Amino acid sequence: MVAPSTVVGTGTGELSGKVDFVATAHNVALWRQAYVRRLAVTDMFIVFAAVAFAQVGRFGFGDSRVAGFSVLDAEVEYSIFSVALALVWLLALRLSGSRNAKLVGGGTLEYKRVADATIRLFGVLAILAFGFQLQIARGYVLIAFPIGLGMLFFGRWRWRRWLQRQRAFGRFTHHAVLLGEREKSRHVGASILREPGLGVELLGAVTEFGGTDRDLLPGVPVLAGFENALEVLLASGADTVVYSGSDRLSPEALQELGWELEAAKIELLVAPALTGIAGPRLHSIPTPGLPLIQVDYPTFEGTKYVAKRTFDIVGSVIALVVLSPIFAALALLVRQDGGRALFRQQRIGADGRRFEMLKFRTMVVDAEDRLPGLLDQSDGNGVLFKMKNDPRVTPVGRALRRHSLDELPQLINVLRGNMSLVGPRPPLNTEVEHYDSRMQRRFLVRPGITGLWQVNGRSNLSWDDSVRLDLFYVENWSLTGDLIILWRTLRVVFNGAGAY
Repeated sequence: MVAPSTVVGTGTGELSGKVDFVATAHNVALWRQAYVRRLAVTDMFIVFAAVAFAQVGRFGFGDSRVAGFSVLDAEVEYSIFSVALALVWLLALRLSGSRNAKLVGGGTLEYKRVADATIRLFGVLAILAFGFQLQIARGYVLIAFPIGLGMLFFGRWRWRRWLQRQRAFGRFTHHAVLLGEREKSRHVGASILREPGLGVELLGAVTEFGGTDRDLLPGVPVLAGFENALEVLLASGADTVVYSGSDRLSPEALQELGWELEAAKIELLVAPALTGIAGPRLHSIPTPGLPLIQVDYPTFEGTKYVAKRTFDIVGSVIALVVLSPIFAALALLVRQDGGRALFRQQRIGADGRRFEMLKFRTMVVDAEDRLPGLLDQSDGNGVLFKMKNDPRVTPVGRALRRHSLDELPQLINVLRGNMSLVGPRPPLNTEVEHYDSRMQRRFLVRPGITGLWQVNGRSNLSWDDSVRLDLFYVENWSLTGDLIILWRTLRVVFNGAGAY
């Protein structure tokens, strides 16, 4: 075991160049505060616009009052009520932590807190209206609630897009160094590099081996060993240290390192050994001297799963009705070569059950007969057969694939119960033969028309990335997450990148 003083030095007196690092941390705090202020101003504009639109849409520009207030025996003009509602709405957004400086800009928790604050506000409003017999117009609420929530989501999304563009030029980012055992740090570092939207630039790593000619990851050099960790961390110019774990660092040594980093205004992030688990499933249990993390198990039954199935049924019915003219037009285009409009293929679904998946046909009629002569030309990922320029694909089929319009008939599969709107990709039987025990967990949920694989590279994904994304979805699915994936799918499909 390495002695604490060997790892972190002898005290804050050794922090050479501390002023520079305090300045670096100060810059991070400044851009965070500026970003949060932008969110606050946007939220204020949206909330006041939503209640104003609701009032004008329901009552016009004339006078109107909220009748009732049986306890106070008074009436309040809707203008005053709308201002009060907007102020309370903004307060709820703030108290919910939806603009937490360390939260905004990444992940789904920000959207979840916006939704929770808004839904709870209008829930409390409904209870108060019932308790005090307030005659609040239902049309007013039915306009303000969905428009306000939708625009709040849109505002957060637009600011995230702006933040991602800034980070593409190296602005609004964190400069981090990994600290921990080499293999653990490699896993954590690879996860960070896969998510450029996090805005974390890895400057290097401090591992147990120290000075080595081998980089931890491409572009992530090993800076030093544990024996002079503090000196190297400060000299790196990092504003964040990501601790990936190590048996060579005692709890006391890590605690002292935390004190030194605190003095230098450098953030310390601790990456848990658990992988593939989203934040909402993790709960901190305060224990004196020993922080514990409770992990919720994924839910595959009960009311939450019933809600998902209900959402699938309602969503597929609405989509089939709205898109029926498009279905008819696409069917006519596909049948121009004399073949059938629909292609039916055996896939493996929930609990390993086989089902017949529907798609618009995108290949020539004898595509299956031509497959053996093309197997050695696959552009796939080792398990899946894919060709960027497959000669069997028809001109109409290529256009359908580019925008995933060939997947639309799977709405019928969703209605039948074979599939879900969102879920893992439905595999072929030949793919399942390559599955290990981990991949079998894909069959705990229904496969989806779209999923994380659809919005994170589509056909360009490697097999390992496909596995990782599917397992992450199975372990962490939620209705809020499904809505976000559907929204991202619309953007990806419209763009048409990554499909062939």
